[in-house]
Amino acid sequence: MNLAIAVFAAVLGAMTGSFLNACIHRMPRGISLLDPRRSFCPSCGKTIPWFENIPLASWLVLRGKCSGCGARISPRYPLVELLTAALFLALWLRFGFPTGPAYFAFAALLVAATFIDLEHFIIPDEITIGGTVLGVLLCAAIPGLMETSNRLVAVGLSLLGAASGFALIFAVVELGKLAFGRIRHRFDPPEEFEWRREGGDAALRIGADTLAWHDIFSREKDKLVIVPDGDSVLDGETLSAPRLEFFHNRITAEGRSWNLESLQSVRGRMTSVVIPREAMGFGDVKFMACIGAFLGWQSVLFTLFAASIVGSLIGVAGLFLARDRAGVRIPFGPFLAIGALIALFAGHWLVDWWFSAVRGFRPDYF
Repeated sequence: MNLAIAVFAAVLGAMTGSFLNACIHRMPRGISLLDPRRSFCPSCGKTIPWFENIPLASWLVLRGKCSGCGARISPRYPLVELLTAALFLALWLRFGFPTGPAYFAFAALLVAATFIDLEHFIIPDEITIGGTVLGVLLCAAIPGLMETSNRLVAVGLSLLGAASGFALIFAVVELGKLAFGRIRHRFDPPEEFEWRREGGDAALRIGADTLAWHDIFSREKDKLVIVPDGDSVLDGETLSAPRLEFFHNRITAEGRSWNLESLQSVRGRMTSVVIPREAMGFGDVKFMACIGAFLGWQSVLFTLFAASIVGSLIGVAGLFLARDRAGVRIPFGPFLAIGALIALFAGHWLVDWWFSAVRGFRPDYF
């Protein structure tokens, strides 16, 4: 009987992973999950029949290619299904009923957030805000998630966890903005630059590198400053200004201001540029609130600590393994998800082990 339930948990996880693949593809693209269209090939648009949508098996049988156009099917699809199946099985074996199934929803949120953040550098509100609400409701239904039998206490602890998670990461974001909120590049000899409109968005080219405009500005008060080398050209108008200040929707120079929506290009040469940047995105702030709603305030602290260590190790490894990609942005959401899983499965044990070890060496401190 136990074996049958464990197998069912794994199968349910694989099926949930198949649904998460739809979430990962649709949410960042603004495609509603309530869209009546069935799963389809992103390359040719062919509707995928049910027998080609069986978790894990279909990808293997099709050899990772669409049966209609032969386009490659990303290995992310079976990876998400396998990972979700493994997490569901591990959660069932670790927690049993009823907390195990409640944590199934939490694991699904972590998986979806991780793969969306890796690809798009965002975590949708449906996952963060919706997950926070779901965490509070599940704690009300299953107070054992907060290690209590009182539903009211469980809800209070869940809300405290969500609030502390939000506040902690919000403080990190704000302090990081103060300490590392801008990066300065100097050019000798001067480098060419061009701001240009691209449809509904814009881009900034600096030499051979191009930055998407929406990736530069996270908040309205952010400012990008260029020190030109000589004249600049705004849609054919020559401008002699020692400093150009770009905001997300306008450019100012020598007391004048231009709405960027009315411009097509700004170009010239520059000796330096100051680019705004964030320590992490605001999606991470809301994501930590979701984690806190499920795990409580103590696990919020552990999650951030574990995520920072894992992120540092992976970052250092990346410097040695991919030196040609130094400076590539790495989202923090996946590390928070890993930290949350470590907290869920082994947080209490690791904390007890650490303080036992510390007491052994420094008995007067605790």
